[in-house]
Amino acid sequence: MSATLLPPDYVPADGEDFMNPMMREFFRQRLLDWRQELLRESSETLVNMQETSLAEPDLADRASLETERALELRTRDRERKLISKIDSALRRIEDGSYGYCEETGEPISLRRLMARPIATLSIEAQERHERMERTHRDD
Repeated sequence: MSATLLPPDYVPADGEDFMNPMMREFFRQRLLDWRQELLRESSETLVNMQETSLAEPDLADRASLETERALELRTRDRERKLISKIDSALRRIEDGSYGYCEETGEPISLRRLMARPIATLSIEAQERHERMERTHRDD
């Protein structure tokens, strides 16, 4: 797919053809920026963890540090999963399936994609999915 030049103030609008080249490029750049930010935060965490020693002589300080580190690692794990979803969304942009509900094939609303660019289901399909999960969880 050839790169489409975006005007700096471009924002997708409901009146446009859904997933036209400019809209796809807008979401591609948004996903790439988000991915870059997550990777930057991740490398900052690694540097911080390497610089911070767990060899604190004070037990309370060490416990506090270990708690912070565990929280940081959980956050990074969530971000790693998010990067995987971003990569998947970028592949969908390339193959032309981005922005369409995986269940119904219908377009996902622009408002939903703006709020959650990695969305794979329309709001309706997502709500059905969550209702099914709740129903089966109660069994």
